[in-house]
Amino acid sequence: MRIAPFTVLLGLTLSACHHQSSQAWTSLFDGNSFAGWRGVGFDSVPPGWTIEDGTIHKLASGAVATAPDGQPLAGADLMTAGTYRNFELVLEWKISPAGNSGIKYNVSEAMSTASPPYHAALGFEYQVLDDERHPDAKNGPNRTAGALYDIFPPAAGKPLHPVGSFNEARIVFRNGHGEHWMNGVKILEFDLHSAAFDSAYAHSKYVPIQGFAQQRDGHIVLQDHGDEVWFRNIKIRELTP
Repeated sequence: MRIAPFTVLLGLTLSACHHQSSQAWTSLFDGNSFAGWRGVGFDSVPPGWTIEDGTIHKLASGAVATAPDGQPLAGADLMTAGTYRNFELVLEWKISPAGNSGIKYNVSEAMSTASPPYHAALGFEYQVLDDERHPDAKNGPNRTAGALYDIFPPAAGKPLHPVGSFNEARIVFRNGHGEHWMNGVKILEFDLHSAAFDSAYAHSKYVPIQGFAQQRDGHIVLQDHGDEVWFRNIKIRELTP
């Protein structure tokens, strides 16, 4: 099921899909409401998510119980009602000091809610992090901002703006080939069918999850990791396989 409530025409982007002509984009966030969004495992938007000044704002959760990886046990990721298989996603994010969040894609809600934490999405993740202050950055470069979380690190010298400023994230996912961009610069790419991916994936925390790395019609998710984070200007366009 695909929901496209707010469609606009934009020009070409800097992604690997630059060879394609201009085509329709869908705005996933109208700046004023949560139309087209709900919580993972919920039929509505869970507490803690608000809208202010044209942004989706996740409030800090405070002291809460967490899983070993820091994910709040009672947290509530926010996901699109629609699903997308081959796409280009663009949005802006801003993290709070020492904050942690993420942009997840290729998410199966059924897989995510099959085991606790029941409202945390399982999918590939574009890491959103304060690299200087959050301890997860010390666990390896594949856990720093822009990484394919716990699988591939971003390139050295990535153009990350300071905490308190917005960064543009661009994710391209098409026929098993993925790209992460940051502020107009490609910082990593991967291929699900490559030996390099198999090797990196084999060392990730996702190995025990059957079917995790298979491409699917998946939801786009904004992660609740307990910290304050902002998202805005969220747009997507589907790509021809």
